Amino acid sequence: MVRFIALFSLLMLTACSENTPTQSTTEPAAAEERAPVALIDRGALFGNPTRFQGRISPDGKWLSWLAPLDGVMNIWVAPADRPDDARAITADTGRGIPVHYWAYSNKHVLYTQDQGGNENLHVYAVDISTGEVKDLTPVMEGARATIESLSPVKPDSVLVGMNERDPQLFDLYQVSISTGEMTLLQQNPGFIGWMADNDLQPRLALKPLAGGGLQVVRLDKEQSVLMDIAAEDALNSSMFGFNRDNTILYAASSAGRDTAALVSISLESGEQQIIAEDPRADIVEALIDPVSYEVIAYAVNYDRIEWRGITDEDQAELETIQERIPGDLSFLATTQDGNTIVVYADDAQKPGIYYLYDRENTVALTLFDTQPELAGAPLQPMYPVEIKARDGLTLVSYLTLPADVERDAEGRPVNPVPMVLYVHGGPWARDEYGYSATHQWLANRGYAVLSVNYRGSTGFGKNFLNAAVREFAGKMHDDLIDAVNWAVSGGIAKKDQVAIMGGSYGGYATLVGLTFTPDTFACGVDIVGPSSLVTLVESFPAYWGPSLAFTWYKFVGNPANETDRTDMHNRSPISRVGDIKVPLLIGQGENDPRVTKQESDQLVSAMEAKNLPVTYLNYPDEGHGFARPENRMAFYATSEAFLSSCLGGRFEPIGNDFEGSSVQVLHGAEFVPGLSEAIAETAEPVSSSDGE
Repeated sequence: MVRFIALFSLLMLTACSENTPTQSTTEPAAAEERAPVALIDRGALFGNPTRFQGRISPDGKWLSWLAPLDGVMNIWVAPADRPDDARAITADTGRGIPVHYWAYSNKHVLYTQDQGGNENLHVYAVDISTGEVKDLTPVMEGARATIESLSPVKPDSVLVGMNERDPQLFDLYQVSISTGEMTLLQQNPGFIGWMADNDLQPRLALKPLAGGGLQVVRLDKEQSVLMDIAAEDALNSSMFGFNRDNTILYAASSAGRDTAALVSISLESGEQQIIAEDPRADIVEALIDPVSYEVIAYAVNYDRIEWRGITDEDQAELETIQERIPGDLSFLATTQDGNTIVVYADDAQKPGIYYLYDRENTVALTLFDTQPELAGAPLQPMYPVEIKARDGLTLVSYLTLPADVERDAEGRPVNPVPMVLYVHGGPWARDEYGYSATHQWLANRGYAVLSVNYRGSTGFGKNFLNAAVREFAGKMHDDLIDAVNWAVSGGIAKKDQVAIMGGSYGGYATLVGLTFTPDTFACGVDIVGPSSLVTLVESFPAYWGPSLAFTWYKFVGNPANETDRTDMHNRSPISRVGDIKVPLLIGQGENDPRVTKQESDQLVSAMEAKNLPVTYLNYPDEGHGFARPENRMAFYATSEAFLSSCLGGRFEPIGNDFEGSSVQVLHGAEFVPGLSEAIAETAEPVSSSDGE
């Protein structure tokens, strides 16, 4: 699937849920009869998975996945009929390989990787026989490359986009996977995205318009316009793929309706026909058969993902798969003949399991469990709840409760407990059902955890999304406060024991919570969150520029406009530092290109000048989030001790969780129990002046 816009942040682990509390029919045992719930080891929650990201080669002869090699995530392959004979074909020793894809040649695996989290990606190919790694995009320093498309018609080729010529624009190249030979196909005149057809021919491009809308342009000689996309529809529209003869485009579109429908679009006339729609939620995925090139199923996600077949036969097959594989399903990869599918099954109380599904024989074979070490751990159910905002919007949210809390017959706590409001990043993203290490960790330590799809979250229609226009630190934050009030009035949370935590936009929401509503929260944990909307937008990477009109300029403002600049400053936490009353913990990746280190530095400096309690952790080898498990362990160990001092929950001492981490404590070690001792055992603290 090709999204019309790259999302601001995919950092945060998504929240998840099982059943609503009101569905509980059995009253738990009284509190005095309960045995103490064991602490789940942090390493089992935040370390590397045993295996992850299962894939199958197009010919069905090979399996692949990501797994640790000497503690670093690398690519492993195995014969499909002998998965135990796996071997690593890469040997990365840094932050690990984040994502991989099979080439249609069945001889190479492709992956993308940056340096230290700077997001200046290169595209690499590794020969599965020899282990030879080839950089297919040896662009100059500071440039970025992306995989645009692959096709079985040209199995040794990959289309890549590169912004070496112009930092704002990605030119389109065809690259030979085996030799690295590169051919320029299209020099970019101002497009923000490309769409190749089934023959690997560039067929469509996305052109941004000054008013914030988009045009879908045919890449013919005249570059004629296929269709216009209004600014209000830009963020919840998608292109999925083409039919066999490349005359029909399958897409998701909210034009003329609220939620995005699955549509077919004639490339000749531009005529659209609705294939499927749902009044509650956008269609977010489409499953295209690799043989017929027809859409056979689609997914909507309101409070949990639902797959639906296009025909009765397709629906029957989906139901058979669901009978064989329990959980919420994602279809990740398929063989070229369409018979074998890699299926990922998600469940709130069980880390994900990968399966191979044989369509012909309707047999599901377990491929691997991502985190078998959590088998038997006291993982908790997570409940989808609908919370009404003060203006009537429905906020689909997810609640997790501690294991050892006494509950009534409806599953609610008999007595309120401390709570963490955990806010997703983006903001053009969403919380959804599924296993969440963060939810399980916090619940295990004794906290209720609530995650809220505030206005501006994706998947709930364009009206809900566009209700966030110019509402940063406004109604978007009101939604979070309304959710806290819901939890307090419902007897779930203690009013004076609510913390706020999140990354990226969630980090901004944390800072807004402590500055705009300083009496609501007992403390906050900010991960790579911006303190100033002005300096945030001014520091975005150059290649974000063409999309800013229908994203940040529309939703937040253009700092080049003085009126907007003033409004953006007034909606920024940096403008209200003096209102902070409670402790704050900050985690920052030094190489973050999205939320630069300046955002944390300037806030800490202002708080330090006012003698406000802030603890500041910086990671010199990280970007927009913490990829290295050693760094995750250092941050979450610190967070656990910090939250315990604030809310009173249980915590594992920091101990040796700083071993191997690059963490620098730039300020405020004294505010977190055990932090000074942990730093003293690994490295000398860095003074605050070194980080600013």
